[in-house]
Amino acid sequence: MAQNFIACDREQELLLPPSLREWLPEDHLAWFVLDAVEAMDLSGFLAGYRDDGWGRAAHDPAMMVALLVYAYAIGERSSRRIERRCHEDVAVRVIAANQAPDHTTIARFRQRHERPLGELFGDVLELCAEAGLVHVDVIAVDGTKVHANASQHANRGYERIAREILEEAGRVDAEEDERFGDRRGDELPPELSTSQGRRGWLRDAKRRLDERRAEEARPIPASRPARLEEAKRRLEEELWTECQANAAYEAYRARGRMKDGRRFGRPPDPYRPPATPAGVINVTDPDSRNVKTSRGWVQGYNAQAVVTAEQIVIAAEVTVDSPDFGHLEPMVTAAQAELANAGIDRLPEVVLADAGYWHQVQMEAIVNRGMPVLIPPDAGKRRGTRPGWDGGLYSFMRRVLDTDRGGGLYAKRQGMIEPVFADTKFNRRCDRFQRRGRAAVRSEWRLITATHNLLKLWRHTTALMPA
Repeated sequence: MAQNFIACDREQELLLPPSLREWLPEDHLAWFVLDAVEAMDLSGFLAGYRDDGWGRAAHDPAMMVALLVYAYAIGERSSRRIERRCHEDVAVRVIAANQAPDHTTIARFRQRHERPLGELFGDVLELCAEAGLVHVDVIAVDGTKVHANASQHANRGYERIAREILEEAGRVDAEEDERFGDRRGDELPPELSTSQGRRGWLRDAKRRLDERRAEEARPIPASRPARLEEAKRRLEEELWTECQANAAYEAYRARGRMKDGRRFGRPPDPYRPPATPAGVINVTDPDSRNVKTSRGWVQGYNAQAVVTAEQIVIAAEVTVDSPDFGHLEPMVTAAQAELANAGIDRLPEVVLADAGYWHQVQMEAIVNRGMPVLIPPDAGKRRGTRPGWDGGLYSFMRRVLDTDRGGGLYAKRQGMIEPVFADTKFNRRCDRFQRRGRAAVRSEWRLITATHNLLKLWRHTTALMPA
């Protein structure tokens, strides 16, 4: 008797059912993403297209948004790999309606609609709120270091950048000489021929410069010569900012009195800003920084998040500072704004953060809003108290964390936020940003966390479906 096998005829004309609805089960993530995108406000995407019918037809923005949201949800962020899935992955073919936008179209859509893609975070959070998933009894703040789309070996000092600019100019001149046979443009620009109080002023000036750059959101140039020029300009801007801050500090000290009217105890230490910009900058992604992780230093960003006890991300931002110090109040403020936009006016009852966020002024400001803060004053590795810190809020926080209620609340922090980072960076492989520049990276981080929330909502919805 012949063996009995299911027929496998690769010459048949139809391999899949004629209706897309028959390709995937009803509870598949792809259908959920399509329904979610349909409920979102996509006016920010549509505003960039002509409404007179002229020009070549473009892919439907709703389809492109659903394609990117689904791809990010399953940890697929490469435009080339997304294009490949449009041919090979049944779920992606359903989302794209059997269309196959090429990788250039996908990459340009992501670049063109950078801001609206980041704003999808608020739309997804609103969907989670409507489903009753957003509870703000206890929230946790933390940051994780994410690799930039740049190498540490691309960090350059001012002199080396200037030298590389000249070398690049020389190479271009040599190519033109070979093509046209004459020499021209070989003159060198003249600039290329060759205490806590004060530290606080300089640090604040640098912080304001970073904030202004974040607001400007200047795109990173595509060509290397243009990036070298941009890196040189930024180093010169940082030196100018340092000189201005130093001059302002000297004028402040020259008045002889502090802001509260007290006299200064002694004259300031002599200080002279460097003649040429100090420090280094990355010529691949000038916005990225060398940030410290538990495994050493990496070229990247500090991705911040605020989460609930149910691991719903309610705020997501990106900073260029390696430490978390100074970002507590901005992240809590961002969380309040996101919650208000999602229709939740209730204040968080407790804010949790690790010792890196200890900032007494910001903590007191948050408490004055009606939100208690639980932050250990020092890391667990320290034995005893910090020198000169014993007493006041420092001792009070230690006593609170030693109580059963205080210690029990703080014990929830790690289980609330660390699994979010673990799932994002390891399960979905979002451990390196695809784009360059702080604005682009912020948009990507918000899309990554938005898809995290969408997955939580999908699992919650699927669990409620009848068997």
